[in-house]
Amino acid sequence: MATILIVDDEYSIRKTLGLLLKADQHLALEASDLAAARLCLDKHIVDLVITDLRIGDESGLALLAYLKKIDYPAESIVMTAYASIETAVEAMRLGAYDYLTKPINPDELLLRVHKVLEKKSLYEEVTRLRGELSDRDKLGHITARSPRMVEIRKIVERIRDRDLPVLITGETGTGKEVLANVIHSVSARSHGHFVAINCCSLPEELLDSELFGHIKGSFTSATSNRKGLFQQAHGGTLFLDEIGDISPRLQAKLLRALQEGEVRPVGSETSIKVDVRIIAATNCDLEEMVSQGSFRRDLLFRLNVLPIHIPPLRERREDILPLIDYFLDLERRQLGRHDLNLSPAARQKLIEYDWPGNIRELKNIVERSFALYGGPVLDTHEIALPIRPNSLETTDKNKTLAEAEAEHIRHALAENHGNQVAAARVLGISRSTLRRKLDEMDRLPTVSF
Repeated sequence: MATILIVDDEYSIRKTLGLLLKADQHLALEASDLAAARLCLDKHIVDLVITDLRIGDESGLALLAYLKKIDYPAESIVMTAYASIETAVEAMRLGAYDYLTKPINPDELLLRVHKVLEKKSLYEEVTRLRGELSDRDKLGHITARSPRMVEIRKIVERIRDRDLPVLITGETGTGKEVLANVIHSVSARSHGHFVAINCCSLPEELLDSELFGHIKGSFTSATSNRKGLFQQAHGGTLFLDEIGDISPRLQAKLLRALQEGEVRPVGSETSIKVDVRIIAATNCDLEEMVSQGSFRRDLLFRLNVLPIHIPPLRERREDILPLIDYFLDLERRQLGRHDLNLSPAARQKLIEYDWPGNIRELKNIVERSFALYGGPVLDTHEIALPIRPNSLETTDKNKTLAEAEAEHIRHALAENHGNQVAAARVLGISRSTLRRKLDEMDRLPTVSF
């Protein structure tokens, strides 16, 4: 379904074309002059403009020039009863996809509409594919030597043909987005877009606009219409990371989108149908949040149709060596050095580490170690593991675990000049977890060191 604007000063033509397009499952908007057309373009996210060449005393070419000037992402078709080579050339120069002579043949019009929308869809698909590199077996991205990961891989294989919402839980860095991408890539929706967003990284108003879109003028910085992620993921999968961090208001709006299969951009008066599979992820206990009243139970029911829990890396040490080899292979290809490796002792050191930052931390440490020491084969002293607060060399034995953790968090914040996002990344936790720990630290008794 596309949103199509018909611009013609003749009422009967607008109504006839509108009925024809609605019967073809499109949303048809109408404008009788250029001012009304510009108002529609401001209020709606339009995919295609069908305009008459002569609109009263005005010219449809002026509308095409306006679309080109503001770089509006809509295709256009020109209609006229006064065909000439010069006007056709000018219309094409201004970006028109096609040129039709009145009286309009309904079958011919629908054929042209289908072609221009197909072209638009193909262009968006090519743009997406240029940003992706994915020729391998997607299930190969699930490192599955441990029993639990073997079971997760079997689950993904079993649900290939089931279009179910999935809720992935697990600590930060366990690979929730990688798993979500795999689920999408082996599903019937693999031809569609995989669109991901971290819900805790944006303030509420901006997250609202990102998810549902907005129209020009709906807020101060809304200088043009924008499709939200639901529309961008139409026919594909939308991955909502850190779903536990969205506000109660957006929880209600998200629930409506899931129930009704439609979204309303910020500032718009029109709802838009969307066909999207939701995969959500969190490191929070959503059941506990429901009991505390901070997360909607009905939304949890909608999201938690198929729950998958990824265990932390310290609980599946059988997967550490295959992951090391995977990240080593990435380093070799990126640096063009096939001699890079780790000594057996270095590998054992990595196996014995507790991995609070999970797979993300493992990847960072492999990259950091080769950046610092170069190789070709790194030994134990060249593995750049962070100094943790439980180290006797850096921490007073008499401190409690909470006090040691608080000191480590303060140090990370100081090293990153108070930037919570950067500090959370260094600590191997999410920003929401860092905020929660900072709140807990405020309640600790003051201790003199």
